[in-house]
Amino acid sequence: MDDGIAQTRGSLWSSVATLFATSSTLVCCAIPAMLVALGAGAALSSLVSVFPQVVWLSEHKEALFAVAGAALALSGWLQWRNRTAPCPVDPGLREACIRTRTAARRVFFISLAFYAVGGWFAFVQPLLP
Repeated sequence: MDDGIAQTRGSLWSSVATLFATSSTLVCCAIPAMLVALGAGAALSSLVSVFPQVVWLSEHKEALFAVAGAALALSGWLQWRNRTAPCPVDPGLREACIRTRTAARRVFFISLAFYAVGGWFAFVQPLLP
């Protein structure tokens, strides 16, 4: 019997994984750009000295965005596929199923926003005069 719980959990976990993947786009591109724009170059220097991996992420931003975009596409597909999956008949389980589905959708849209902000600072902002 298919009660929709497994699909909803899978959708939530894919959304959380996507959130982590897309937050790396903020770390590589958006946060350093915002620090420099705010005149906090010394803070960026301190950040890079403590976390030198930020430089590696910035150097490989195309691959980073490709992986994050693939994770976002997979998560979006799972969200779409499971939007009408059945929830259990039991009231407590049904409510948990609906809450999980709502949380997964919210996390997905937060991930989408992170990806857009990171993409703006990585690829669009440098082209502007």
